[in-house]
Amino acid sequence: MEFIFMLTRQDRTVVDAERVLAEVFAIGVRHIGFKDIGVDRTVLDRLNRTIKQDGGTSYMEVVSATPEACLASARVAAEIGVDCLLGGTEVSRTMEIVGRSGIAYFPFVGRPEGHPTRLGGDPVSVAEDCRRAEAQGCAGVDLLAYRATDSDPVGLIASARASLAGRLIVAGSIDSPDRVRDVALAGADAFTIGSAAFDGSFAPDKGALSSQVEDILAAVAASARHAKQKTAP
Repeated sequence: MEFIFMLTRQDRTVVDAERVLAEVFAIGVRHIGFKDIGVDRTVLDRLNRTIKQDGGTSYMEVVSATPEACLASARVAAEIGVDCLLGGTEVSRTMEIVGRSGIAYFPFVGRPEGHPTRLGGDPVSVAEDCRRAEAQGCAGVDLLAYRATDSDPVGLIASARASLAGRLIVAGSIDSPDRVRDVALAGADAFTIGSAAFDGSFAPDKGALSSQVEDILAAVAASARHAKQKTAP
C-alpha cells in the first residue's frame, strides 16, 4: 500500500509547500499531492514539475464546491500535467477534460458534501459508484471513508475493494497507525495524509513534521508485515 503525502492542512495547500516538499522527499516519500486551493496556479505548476523531475508521482485533489469549479480545477490539472487527479463527482465531463492527457482520474464515490468534506452513502451505493466510475474509464476511485456519516469506514473500503478492479485510494482523517493498518487490511491500494502530519496528531508525542512522516512510513511497513502474516500458511 502506498502512502500519498498531501501538502495540505485543513483541505488547503500550505503556503510553504515547496519547502515541505523538499523535506519529505529527503525522507523518501515519492507519492505527493496538493489541492487546488491555498496557493496560486504558478506554485501548483512548480510543485508538480519538482515532484516529477525528482522521480515522484504527483496528485492533485479537487475540493471545489460546485460542478463548474470542479471542472475548472480539472482543466488546471490537465494544463499543468499532474499524474493523477483525485476527487470531484462530475465523472463524464471530467474524463472529457483529462481522458486524453494521460492523467489517471480517481473521482469521489458516495455523496461528498460540505467543506471540510463529509461523506454520505452506504456500502451498496459506494459499490455502485465504483463500478460506474470504472465503466466511464476512471483508473480507480477516491474514497473518503473516515469522513463517513452513515456507515462504518472499514465496511465502505471493503465494499469498494470488492467492486473495483482499479486502484482504491482512501483519503481523509487517517490519523493513527491503527487506521493505516485497517485501511491496508480492507484492501486499499493507497491512502493520503496531510493535516494529521502537519498537526502532529499521527504521532502525538513527537513534534517535527519529519518525525510524523517517518512514523507514517513505519506504520505502512508494519501493515504490510501484518498482512503477510495473515496470509501465510
